[in-house]
Amino acid sequence: MPYRTITAPAETEIEIKKSRFIGFVAPVADEAEAREVIAERRNSHPKARHHCTAFVLDPDSRTQRFSDDGEPAGTAGAPILDVVSGHELTFVVAVVTRYFGGTLLGAGGLVRAYGQATSAALDSAHVVTKHELVPVQAVLDYAQANALDRAAGNRGWTTRARYGADVEIDMMVPVAEVDAALAIYADVTAGQAEPTVGDVEWA
Repeated sequence: MPYRTITAPAETEIEIKKSRFIGFVAPVADEAEAREVIAERRNSHPKARHHCTAFVLDPDSRTQRFSDDGEPAGTAGAPILDVVSGHELTFVVAVVTRYFGGTLLGAGGLVRAYGQATSAALDSAHVVTKHELVPVQAVLDYAQANALDRAAGNRGWTTRARYGADVEIDMMVPVAEVDAALAIYADVTAGQAEPTVGDVEWA
């Protein structure tokens, strides 16, 4: 089952009634990395009143955490999480840093502000879809590697190659198409290649 995530951190800022809301999103691999990002944001803005957060992890988005960080319950962390989930993203942490401007926004105003700040940051991020792929690998000569690369491209697959006296090449194929990849190796090399099937990767 594919999942969607972002490729790099993104940051935007909005101002509502003199309060600054700095939205920041970043890709993370696990909960420890998400908490490191949150700590870094706190260190980057030590004078801010609040650092409200949410993160979503796992290919099926089953791990979800959020924090209101002193804002009224339900007005900050949950709206941030709702936006991340609404974009159908995972392996993402979102931090909205607030510099209080002196005017109370009320519960509804806070929900909108934290949601808008998160949406703005995500809108400026680059989203990618990751798929479960299996590397099918063999060592070929250069002519065979070129033929294999063309055959892989015709199927919409990608290859990874390491060049030396020969070429160590991986075809990255969907789990259900490993047999087809093995058949292509056999065809391109007249049955001489001895490909190996690696472990599933997300790519």
